Amino acid sequence: MTKQKTSLQQWLIAAAVILVILFSAAGIDYSSLAAFTPSMGLEVLKGLMHPNWGFVYDGSGEDLLSLLLLTIGIAFLGTAIATVLAIPIMLLSASNLWKAHPWVARIGKFVCNVLRAFPELVYAIIFVRVVGPGPFAGVLAIGVHQIGMLGKLYTEEMEAMDEVPVEAVRAVGGNFWQAMLYARAPQLMPIYSSLSLNHFEIAVRSASTLGLVGAGGIGAPLIFAIQARNWAQVSIILLGVIITVFLLDLLTGYIRKKLR
Repeated sequence: MTKQKTSLQQWLIAAAVILVILFSAAGIDYSSLAAFTPSMGLEVLKGLMHPNWGFVYDGSGEDLLSLLLLTIGIAFLGTAIATVLAIPIMLLSASNLWKAHPWVARIGKFVCNVLRAFPELVYAIIFVRVVGPGPFAGVLAIGVHQIGMLGKLYTEEMEAMDEVPVEAVRAVGGNFWQAMLYARAPQLMPIYSSLSLNHFEIAVRSASTLGLVGAGGIGAPLIFAIQARNWAQVSIILLGVIITVFLLDLLTGYIRKKLR
């Protein structure tokens, strides 16, 4: 009886997923496909196969290398700000730190949910209006979004940690901050560092698109090249982003392995 019930639930879930997929597919406008021809696709592919190597570096500050370094800088500074500010958010959100006042943890979690509810691109549009176009708007966009993301992850790790060392510190007369420093921090800091490094990788990918709305980085020349159908420049920019992300993935993976 239990197996039949489980099988029925699986079939119902599968049917629901299929219905959602069909509903989503039916809601898409396919009229633009009428203008597509194989020659258009071949033209794009031909352009992408011939990167504009002259754009890699020309000393103008607007070349590929300079803009990729700017993109990495935006991602790094945004993640660094988020890492620092996510810690007080975590201290407010962790329910095991507020057993006597659970409403405080609920407020902290609500703040995290609000901050991570919007993607970096939405924040970038807002900050471009507030502080003007440029890399600083990109840093703020990534920082605010990742405060919510890292705050949530830090909170989950805090709530899931082993409380035995904390109880041992309390048993010998340690206060809240001593327990935090000598019992919680040694367990959590390697995990928190790994999470921050992982989100730095994500931030580099996000920062690559923020230039689309004037928030600095490699995104602006990419969208201009696409609009101008300059596929050779699109190709070298995409190639640079891929190589950058790959190298950063190797570096952060090595550092995370050392932190374990």
